[in-house]
Amino acid sequence: MGNLKSVSKALEHVAPKEQVLVTADPEAIRAADRVVVPGQGAMPDCMRQLAASGARDAVIEAASRKPFLGLCIGLQMLFERAEEGDTACLGILRGSVPRFGGDAMRGLKIPQKGWNTVRQVRDHALWDGIADDSWFYFVHSYYALPSDASISAATCSYGLPFTCAIARDNIFAVQFHPEKSDSAGLQLLSNFVNWRP
Repeated sequence: MGNLKSVSKALEHVAPKEQVLVTADPEAIRAADRVVVPGQGAMPDCMRQLAASGARDAVIEAASRKPFLGLCIGLQMLFERAEEGDTACLGILRGSVPRFGGDAMRGLKIPQKGWNTVRQVRDHALWDGIADDSWFYFVHSYYALPSDASISAATCSYGLPFTCAIARDNIFAVQFHPEKSDSAGLQLLSNFVNWRP
């Protein structure tokens, strides 16, 4: 749901010789060499659409065995449950997706909308050529809260520090929008296209 066209255009830009297919067809997802799951909007709608399209199981399979990149809700849906609509997610990773709130957010607008720096907390191939504390573009009211802190690949601060990128085996996922994040975002997408986990 959401930013499919902008993500596909950014991928075509960084990988002009590759076929970029926008699809919810389960067999096409299973046949792909690598999978990107973007998303914008409400988690209940995203999870309903994923199930209705028949793509849910194919996405879970892709996350278990091929290079997988989740963007925004594509990161959040990897966890067990989202506070938004008390929605069951894919449950690939242990943890939850709470909403920004509380005293730490006093005076800050929700959703977080705009540029913020990203602090890399571990080395990863998808950070190649991207300086620590680079700026990325965010639009979100919810954030990933992994049960296992070791999967965090980067953090950000908006009222409170939160995980904005995770990495485990063949999975890399980010809260920000690389397709809207200028040269750092395009570098991350290029790194994903060339990643051999």
